[in-house]
Amino acid sequence: MQSTPHPFAALSPARVVAAIESLGFWLPGEPFALNSYENRVFLLHDDEGRRWVAKFYRPARWSDAQIQEEHDFLDELAEEGVAVAPPWRDEDGRSLHHAEGFRLALFPQLSGQAPELENPSHLFALGELIGAVHAVGERAGFRQRVRLDLDGMVQEARQRVLTAPWLDRRQRQAYERISEALHGVLQAHAWAPQQTIRVQGDCHIGNLLGRDDAFSLVDFDDAMMAPAVQDLWMFLTAEHEAEWHMQLSEVLEGYEQHREFDRRELTLIEPLRTLRLMRHSAWLVARWDDPAFPPAFPWVADAGYWEAHIRQLEQQRQALGRTPRWLA
Repeated sequence: MQSTPHPFAALSPARVVAAIESLGFWLPGEPFALNSYENRVFLLHDDEGRRWVAKFYRPARWSDAQIQEEHDFLDELAEEGVAVAPPWRDEDGRSLHHAEGFRLALFPQLSGQAPELENPSHLFALGELIGAVHAVGERAGFRQRVRLDLDGMVQEARQRVLTAPWLDRRQRQAYERISEALHGVLQAHAWAPQQTIRVQGDCHIGNLLGRDDAFSLVDFDDAMMAPAVQDLWMFLTAEHEAEWHMQLSEVLEGYEQHREFDRRELTLIEPLRTLRLMRHSAWLVARWDDPAFPPAFPWVADAGYWEAHIRQLEQQRQALGRTPRWLA
């Protein structure tokens, strides 16, 4: 029996061009595909020399209303002078477009390089940027987008991995044990809904672009309701305590130029790291039918990957039992 082709298999270069030109643009050259797997993203320039990023949304992942909340939040941030890329809107004010069987949006390209997380001035600038985002984000809540749910997301990730065909019997049993233990530990760190605000949601350095001490934040595809620390903890990468505390100090000093940060949220760093590790492996399993994934992540089908992942989760279980670094 022949399997059904993945929807993105139909997104040929000709269709990409046709979809964008249906919005009133003329493209003198072919769009350049960027490294994006959840959606399909292309860099292009129009006949006026303007450079754009076109995002073709993964079918069935978000509803139109959820995507529109992403766009409206970006507009709200841009109106307040926050360094983000708001979506292009047509004459009727639409930012989410339907063409060639796909949903797409265009954003002005923001240029720059990723920040250096050992550079104090960069860390201050990142904290200041995220503080500005959160000062707007706390004014209202998302109605359509997801809320970061520690319990539900761990359970979902756990069940997804246990359906993967690549774990042998011993690995499956080991993963089941460690993931169940982690779920039990993480339940003690759950937060109340009122502790969440609108955040970018996936704040790694690949989504931050700039030069010197000025950065912009891009890709709000994972915007959600979550504790503020969700957008900060990935900046704290140092292994040594003194360097880690320097990173934390600079980030929070910048952040609090716009909004006070509740230090109690620092206890969520290791739970959030654990959740991200579990969700990443589950995401790879869930997307394996997408033809872009097997060549990009071939190691997922290797037993060694799952052996390392189980060891990593065991290390996280131990980390969750230690005194938080910010108290050290």
